[in-house]
Amino acid sequence: MMVKREKIMSNEMPTRPKTSLKSFTFNYIKSMRLYYAFITGISGWIGVAFYHFLFPDRNQPLRTVTILILLFLSWGINQIINDYLGLAEDRINAPNRPMVTGALPVKPALITTAICLLLTLAIAWYLNPLAIIPLVAGVLLNIVYEYAKAYSLLGNVVFGLMIAMAPIFGFLASGPAPDILITSNRLSVLLLVTVANGIMTYYTYFKDYEGDKLAGKNTFVVKHGLHTARYAALAAGFLTFIVCFVVIAAKALPAQDIIYKADFFFVGITAVLLQVWTGYLYFRNPTGPETYFNLVANFRACAASNCALMAIFDGRLALYLLISSYILIGFFFSLYKDAQA
Repeated sequence: MMVKREKIMSNEMPTRPKTSLKSFTFNYIKSMRLYYAFITGISGWIGVAFYHFLFPDRNQPLRTVTILILLFLSWGINQIINDYLGLAEDRINAPNRPMVTGALPVKPALITTAICLLLTLAIAWYLNPLAIIPLVAGVLLNIVYEYAKAYSLLGNVVFGLMIAMAPIFGFLASGPAPDILITSNRLSVLLLVTVANGIMTYYTYFKDYEGDKLAGKNTFVVKHGLHTARYAALAAGFLTFIVCFVVIAAKALPAQDIIYKADFFFVGITAVLLQVWTGYLYFRNPTGPETYFNLVANFRACAASNCALMAIFDGRLALYLLISSYILIGFFFSLYKDAQA
């Protein structure tokens, strides 16, 4: 039994025949789990859209497209690192993942990821050297996150902060930085991005309960058990709305420019409903296959929350992204029917 446990906890991979370039590419892209791309993509788009709101005359389409490509692919590239660091728990939670089975060789995958990160750094330096700061911070926070999961809600906070680097990167990469970078409005939006994404990753821990427990990842779900965690999931569905209300009440965001905006009201209400619905789904089914398949509702709720923040200054774009992300998240998630992968 001890030998079996040590094998599960080890990061060593089984020996497998050499894979072809086609097989490697397929399994690398599969491991990127592209339905997650909308989390970093839309979070980062907040920063891009806000920069264009402040400086409409500086909009450069090619630069914008380049930034958005980097943002939408950043999750997937970092996911390879996350999969490597999380091999121990993935052997229980997701035994069919390419890196666990050996279909995606570890060393070539990490080398490919390193090359992609270096290329991204070079592009970021060309766009604006300051954009490297949130980029590097995001990669480091991704590494820290795997270890922070062992300390209850700390993992959720670290994950939320990691995604909050995306709008900072999007803003700084869009052009020369303004004279004043930090304001209460901008800090409030970053806080809400952190909260929304921290909640999103909290829900993902239900499907990982068994593996996290065995691997010593003392997440909130593991530490307090499924009974308490399911009630916390229900409450978490209201948390982003509550924090938003507190921020507006504290006048950290301009209430008069937000509350009466039809676009913000519509997207915001949609986001709240999706968040509450996600909380209810995990309250109702804290175990079983549903904890995986309910992730699509979770990702849609998170994307909608980010769209609501964008609606503060660009309502039309927020509406477009709300509709398109809702459809595309469902489409990409449908390609991952195996709950063990």
